[in-house]
Amino acid sequence: MEMIFILAIPVACIAWTVTKEEVFREAREFCVGKSQKCRTLLQRKFFYLFTCEYCFSHYVTILILAITNYTLIYDGWKGYLLAGFSIIWIANVYMSLYNLLRIDLKKQKIITKKEEQNLPPD
Repeated sequence: MEMIFILAIPVACIAWTVTKEEVFREAREFCVGKSQKCRTLLQRKFFYLFTCEYCFSHYVTILILAITNYTLIYDGWKGYLLAGFSIIWIANVYMSLYNLLRIDLKKQKIITKKEEQNLPPD
C-alpha cells in the first residue's frame, strides 16, 4: 500500500514541472495558444492537457502504471483503474501542498525584502 505514495511522487514531479516550471515555459505558451485557437475540440483538448497539472497527471500516471505494472486491491484492469485514480489523487495532494509551500516562501521573501527596505541605514 505504501508503494502508491511513492509512485505518486514522480507523477507529481513530472506533472508540475511540465505544466508550471520555467524550463517548459515556451512549450507551454505554445500549447496555451493552440488550446485556444485550434479548430477541433479534440485538438484544443490535446494541447490543453499540457497546461493543466491535474489533466497532465492522468497521462503521467498511465505511463507510470505501464512501466511498473502496479495494481491496487484487484488484479487486472480493475486494479489498474483503482491504482490510477488513487495515484492521481495523491499526486494532486502533493502538488497542492507544494504550491502552498511555494506561496508561503514567496510571501516570506516579499515581507523580508520590505522590512530590509524600511530599516534605517547603519
